[in-house]
Amino acid sequence: MDRFYESMYELIVETSTKLPKDVRRAILRAKQQENAGTRAAMSLATISENIKMADENVSPICQDTGLPTFKLKVPVGANQLNMKEDIYRAIAQATKDGKLRPNSVDSLTGDNSGDNLGFGTPVIKFEQWEKDYIDARLILKGGGCENKNIQYSLPCELDGLGKAGRDLDGIRKCILHSVYQAQGQGCSAGFIGVGIGGDRTSGYELAKDQLFRSADDTNPNQDLQRLEEYIVDKANKLGIGTMGFGGEATLLGCKVGVMNRIPASFFVSVAYNCWAYRRLGVTIDAGSGAIQDWLYQEGDMPNLQDEEPAEAPAESPREVVLEAPITEEKIRELRVGDVVRINGMMYTGRDAIHKYLSTNDSPVDLNGQIIYHCGPVMLKDEDENWHVKAAGPTTSIREEPYQGDIMKKFGIRAVIGKGGMGPKTLKALNEHGGVYLNAIGGAAQYYADCIKSVEGVDLMQFGIPEAMWHLKVEGFTAVVTMDSHGNSLHADVDQSSLEKLSQFKEPVFI
Repeated sequence: MDRFYESMYELIVETSTKLPKDVRRAILRAKQQENAGTRAAMSLATISENIKMADENVSPICQDTGLPTFKLKVPVGANQLNMKEDIYRAIAQATKDGKLRPNSVDSLTGDNSGDNLGFGTPVIKFEQWEKDYIDARLILKGGGCENKNIQYSLPCELDGLGKAGRDLDGIRKCILHSVYQAQGQGCSAGFIGVGIGGDRTSGYELAKDQLFRSADDTNPNQDLQRLEEYIVDKANKLGIGTMGFGGEATLLGCKVGVMNRIPASFFVSVAYNCWAYRRLGVTIDAGSGAIQDWLYQEGDMPNLQDEEPAEAPAESPREVVLEAPITEEKIRELRVGDVVRINGMMYTGRDAIHKYLSTNDSPVDLNGQIIYHCGPVMLKDEDENWHVKAAGPTTSIREEPYQGDIMKKFGIRAVIGKGGMGPKTLKALNEHGGVYLNAIGGAAQYYADCIKSVEGVDLMQFGIPEAMWHLKVEGFTAVVTMDSHGNSLHADVDQSSLEKLSQFKEPVFI
């Protein structure tokens, strides 16, 4: 198969840079649900623009490569060892070319391999079948949505829903709860795959397998088909909305699979996937290794830019321009709901940086500055200058143990990320005079376009995603979701969605 490596490289690049048509149709339906002028509508407009920019730039839709997972069905007798080696080479080359972020990290040392290769990465699963061609599929599922996966052991008690028993109605409650607990941290509006039964391992595998189904397919099991439709309908009545800002579109799709279990165990496993549902597949000639056809691409290509949201609200959000260094007085003027446009400097800082700053001095003066929770995709040009290829926000809640203390220690006035933070950070924002700004998760091309230059980098020993990048930006847009007066949009949406969740407590599938 002389062309198999070439086919795998093309599959990787296309999956990273172009959303499939079935996912675009789901996003279009979400845009049609929202009202113009809302934070949710603004988010969906940004998402639509980001998808277009990724198409045009042939650059990553989202900066987070996640864990590349391949599923291949191959004819009996196919050389799986050779195919693995070609996949490894294609992954390494795509990383070198800036189509994937180096994302494989040693769990003990924290060292980044730099090429997305290492024990356990990527995941490659083979299955033999009687057909004479290869079916190869790839999903790039980012860490933000991976962290919102959840597994339930029935029977159990659920917030807002009460007891979930070992029956279809208990399963229904678990799936609804899984959407509630994700809030906006998984870059909603998202998709979920559900596995009923199995053990803890096979249940999660079954759930992830559902994410390889087409968003437009029909479940052959009528009970599960009815459950899938019910979940999407009711999840969109929780009011969580895009990015957790509140709104009409919280879930874009639900796919459910079932397998046998042992009597002692009853697991419901849920695999959450963000709106940036990077999943593609190809059929491949088993002789030459050449691509024969692309999967998930049936039907017309929807134009996301042409669709306008419905009615506009009476008032639009207030817009404020910020440029560091920012004074405490300026920060105290901001309120939850304000739209902020940033010009000037900001500095990236993720998990390794926050841990480092908790016990060390900062390599730069951060007084009055802005920290961006971001692990960008970076490439050097022929003159050894760095350029940003993708730069969306990462999930902020991981920095909760450090954030408030670091802001006070260094005088940081604003933090940008996605999904919100917890009570410790909220208290520090109030005491110190700071704000949390929620950027649009997954919008890696949109925000990369706002970055006009890379002015420097520190702490490269942590690897490209975890280094502190000095970025000069223009028109970088985010929403104030936690202010210096003790207000948190995330806490408000969590509470209101919990109240709405409780209306689905009574049995449905009996």
